[in-house]
Amino acid sequence: MNDRTASFKTTLGPRGAEAPLSETAAMLAQSLQRYARDVMRPIGAQLDRMSPDEVAAPDSPYWEARRKFVELGFGVEALLAFEPEERGQMMCLLFETLGWGDAGLAISFGAGMLPQYMCALMGRTDLLERYPDGMLGCWGITEPDHGSDSIDPNRMIFHPQGNYGRPNCIATLTADEVIINGQKAAWVSNGTIAEVCVLYCAADTGDGPDAKRGCVVIVPMDAPGVSRGKPLDKLGQRALNQGEIFFDNVRLPRAHVLAGPDQFQDAVYAIHTAANGLMGATFTGLAQAAYELARDYAHERKQGGVPIIRHQSVASRLFHMFRKVEAARALTNRVVHYNFVSPEPALHVAMTAKVTATQSSFEVASDALQIFGGNGLTREYPVEKLLRDARASLIEDGCNEILAIKGGYYLADPERL
Repeated sequence: MNDRTASFKTTLGPRGAEAPLSETAAMLAQSLQRYARDVMRPIGAQLDRMSPDEVAAPDSPYWEARRKFVELGFGVEALLAFEPEERGQMMCLLFETLGWGDAGLAISFGAGMLPQYMCALMGRTDLLERYPDGMLGCWGITEPDHGSDSIDPNRMIFHPQGNYGRPNCIATLTADEVIINGQKAAWVSNGTIAEVCVLYCAADTGDGPDAKRGCVVIVPMDAPGVSRGKPLDKLGQRALNQGEIFFDNVRLPRAHVLAGPDQFQDAVYAIHTAANGLMGATFTGLAQAAYELARDYAHERKQGGVPIIRHQSVASRLFHMFRKVEAARALTNRVVHYNFVSPEPALHVAMTAKVTATQSSFEVASDALQIFGGNGLTREYPVEKLLRDARASLIEDGCNEILAIKGGYYLADPERL
C-alpha cells in the first residue's frame, strides 16, 4: 500500500455504508452472522454436491441447518413483534445475512415461513396456533401449465388473444369443507419436505373452476390424499428442496380456507409483495458475499509482480461490484420499510427490489468469477456456486421480465388513459 492509498482508507461495517445498528439489532446481527458463516456456508457447500434425494433425506445435513435456524428464534411471530418501523430493518437484516450464508438455504427458510406469515397477515390466529412457527412451510402457486400467469390473476398483462385454459389444481368450496384435486409444479420450494402448505389455486363454488377468482388454503401435508413428486435436480440453489405436490380428493374443513374468491387477488398481491422483498434482501446478501470473496482474492493473487487489485481494470471492476451491492441494499431496505409502514403496501415497489437485487447479484457474481479467472471456474473455490445460485434468482418468484411488465403497468394512471 502506498501513502496515497493509506490516506484514503476507510473501514466500513459488514453491511457497507450503513448507519450503526441499535444495540438490539447489532446483537441479532452478530448471532445471525455466526450462524450464516459457521453453519450455513459449510452445510450449503456440502448440500450443493449431493443429489436432490440425498438433500431431502431424513439424515441430510439440511436438517441440522434447519434445526439451528429454528433455535435462533427468528420466526414470523418474532418479526411481527417489532414495531413496523423496526420490522422492515429486521427482515432485511435477517434475509440479507441468510443470503450471505447460503442463498438456497435462505430461500428454503423464507418459503418455510410463508404459511405462518399469511395466517398472521389475514388475522387467522386459530390457524397460526394449529400450524405454528417451527413447522416447515411451502408455497404452492405455480402449476405444470401455469407459471408466470399464476402471478397475474387480474389479467393485467395478458395478451388480448390469451386464454388461461384449464387450471391444474382446483379447490371445490362447499359450506362445510374444501376439496382439492390436481397438482402443483416441481418448483414448489420445500415441496417434498414441508409440513404445511399455503396453497393458491383455482376455486370452484358451483359454476366451474375460476383461476381469476381462486382461493388460498392452508393444507397440512400429512392430510389424506396429499403426495409428493421427486425432488427437482437443478443448476443452482441445490440446498433448496423443490418438487411437485399432488392432491387427490383432499378434504379439509372450510376453516382452512385463508382467502376465498373475493379476497384471492388481494392475497396474491400480499404474498408477492412480501416474497419480492425477501428476494431482494436475500440476493443482496449473495452479492455481498461474491464481492467480499473477489476483493479478498484480488489482494492475495499476484500477476505482474503485484496483487491484482493494483491493476486498474480489477480496481474498477471491484468498485462497480461494490456500487451494485450498495444500491441493491439501499433500495431493498427502503422498499421493505415502506411496505411495512404504509397502509397500502405497493407490489410494484417490491418488484423493484427483487429485480434490482437479483440482477445485481448475478452481475456481481459473474464479475467475481472473472476476477478469480480460471480458478473461479473450478469447484475448489466457492464463487462458481454463487454464480449458479444467483442465476436461478432471475426466474424464481416471478421471472424478472414478467415483473417488469406488470410493474410497469402499475405505473399507468387510469385517469390519463
